Parts: sequence; C-alpha cells; structure tokens
Amino acid sequence: MLPQRSIPNSFDPEIVAGIDARLAAAEHNEHVRIPIAIESGSRAWGFPSPDSDYDCRFVFVRRHDDYRSLWQPRDVIETPLDAIYDVGGWDVGKLIKLMVKGNAVAIEWLTSPIRYRFDQSIANRLLGLAREVTDRAAVRRHYYNLAKASWTPLEREKGDVPLKKLLYALRPVVAITWLDRHPGEVVAPMAFAQSLDAIDLAPALRAEIDALVERKSVTAELGSAPVPPAIAVLIDGALAANPPAAVDPVSPGERRRAADRVFLEFLDELAPA
Repeated sequence: MLPQRSIPNSFDPEIVAGIDARLAAAEHNEHVRIPIAIESGSRAWGFPSPDSDYDCRFVFVRRHDDYRSLWQPRDVIETPLDAIYDVGGWDVGKLIKLMVKGNAVAIEWLTSPIRYRFDQSIANRLLGLAREVTDRAAVRRHYYNLAKASWTPLEREKGDVPLKKLLYALRPVVAITWLDRHPGEVVAPMAFAQSLDAIDLAPALRAEIDALVERKSVTAELGSAPVPPAIAVLIDGALAANPPAAVDPVSPGERRRAADRVFLEFLDELAPA
C-alpha cells in the first residue's frame, strides 16, 4: 500500500517540502525505511498558535543486520531543531514497547489526522496490537500524570496563566474523560475537538473550551488569560476522581509474545536491503 498524505491547506508548502526532505535524508543517511510520519503536538491536537513550530514524528525500521549487532544503532533519529522544525522519530521496536506498556504518545502517533507519510495497514496492525494487549489502566495513568504535572503549577498562579499551559493540562483531562466514557477502549482520539464531541460536555463548558481554543489560535505562544471557572472545575474533578490502578488482564509474557510477533512481521516486510 502506498503511503497516504493528509496535510491541511493552511500548512506552508515550503515547510512541508522541508519536512519531506528531512525524512528522505534520514532514510538515506541512516539506512532506514519510514512508513509513518505524522504531525504531533498542538497542530495535530487542533489548537496551534500562530507561531507554533512543526512537530513531525516518524516511525522507522532499520536493516535486518542492524538488529543482530551487539552494537545496535540508536532507537531514535533526531534532526536539527530550530524555531520551525522539530522532526524526529522512533524505531518501530521502541514504539511497540512503549505502546504496549501504556505510553499514550506512542498510540497517538498512529491516530494523528495530519500525515506526511502514512501506511494505513501498518498503523491498523499496530493499533490492533494496542487494543489486544496494552494495559488500559496504564494509558489512563499516563494522561492523568500529564494533566497533573501541567495543572499543579497553574493552580498556584494568581490572575492570568499561559494559554498554552492551560490547554496542555486540559487536553489530557479530556482524554481521561473520553476513556472513562468508553470502557474497554485504549485509543483515545488525538484530535482535541473529536474527543470533545464524544464526551458530551455541558453547552456552557464546551463554549468556554471552544473560546479558549479560538483565542489561542490568534495569540502568540506566551499569550495569557484567567482560567475560566468551569474549566478549572472540570480539571479538578478529573484529577480528584483518579481511580485505583486496575489489575492488568494481560500477562507480561503474553504481551511480549504479541509484541515480538508484530515486530518480526514488520522487520520482514519493511527492513531495507
């Protein structure tokens, strides 16, 4: 299957071409194949600022022999970071290991609405693995810890708080709420608006959140405003209601066997010569 692309018309074509060039250079210089490259961060969540950078994240597969060496190459590829570009990727093995342990970021990469390269078959199989063996309680804890780390410093603020930081606290709270209202599911939507649509908030609260997103869209990264009381209540309620850790229904051995199976399939299919 040919990699798919889904890039908003609002993206600067020259910057997109620069991202494509970095991906091609990574494949050539590192001798890897990149079946998935997506936008992460605020642009993919749906609340970028006018000066947001481009956060491209990709998944790569190395050559067979690279995985058989005692001195394996790094499982991360980084490209030069600047004010516009933040482009980097993970080895598919790293992504699988983190995903099945409950790392929500690894799962989100597979559901990004903004795609520079996207092999849907590969993504579907990885998401199928997540639904099969990922510890759902660990995914929820991941979002809970993200929300708490972002919200705790803001609680101490008096007056205005940075809009970026407020939304970074609110986004994982919405993901927690989505998971709580979809028992058994481990893959919360990456797009913020999609999650909001699915959790049926009170109209006044939804209006406050939409207004916050709209304000950030026209405000520089360090723009500030008071925390709307209804949003503070939502965040406080989600963090206060954190349930005790559930028993993981999947054994460590079962998880490793399933992860190994998928990893070896991808290595046979995707490893460059």
